[in-house]
Amino acid sequence: MSTPRTTVIIAEAQGNVTALGQARLDEDPTIRAASLGALARLGALTNADVLEGLGDQDAAVRCRAIELGIARSELDLIRMLDDADDLVVETAAWALGERGSNDDATLARLSEVGRTHEVSICREAAVAALGAIGDNAGLPTILHAMTDRAPVRRRAVLALAPFDTDQVTMALRDALDDRDRQVRQAAEDLLGTES
Repeated sequence: MSTPRTTVIIAEAQGNVTALGQARLDEDPTIRAASLGALARLGALTNADVLEGLGDQDAAVRCRAIELGIARSELDLIRMLDDADDLVVETAAWALGERGSNDDATLARLSEVGRTHEVSICREAAVAALGAIGDNAGLPTILHAMTDRAPVRRRAVLALAPFDTDQVTMALRDALDDRDRQVRQAAEDLLGTES
């Protein structure tokens, strides 16, 4: 007996885009997410499919749609930073960093999340994205993150790697005295010093 999951696998193997489109309507979110991936691997994923996934009621489907939307620069992923689910916000921040877009809207929104989001993993992801983008407009937020919780501080130190200013050098030197060993180690690695 065929299950929805095997139906998606068989449809992908057969290149059956129609069946995969029908799977996008399945009540099981794992099937909806799998159908998006299968359509992408077949080269049949449309912007409309991704947009539908971004609006899905299930966070895992929205995350999968974000991942698949990275290369589609015409699709707005910034709005996903406003999602109610923290995993979606984290994924959106990562995706924007992967996309590398340094437009004002992206940098401003990532900076806002990096400074003000109530969940530290979201702040951490936004700071990492700003570091990946490497635009000077994101630097104040990365430096601000050096005063956050330890995981965010660790990420902030790594996010400073593309920047070469006196202010960054000073922040890295200050991080050598951080109470978190991993923060200190990351700062030592970037500065090329030994404790």
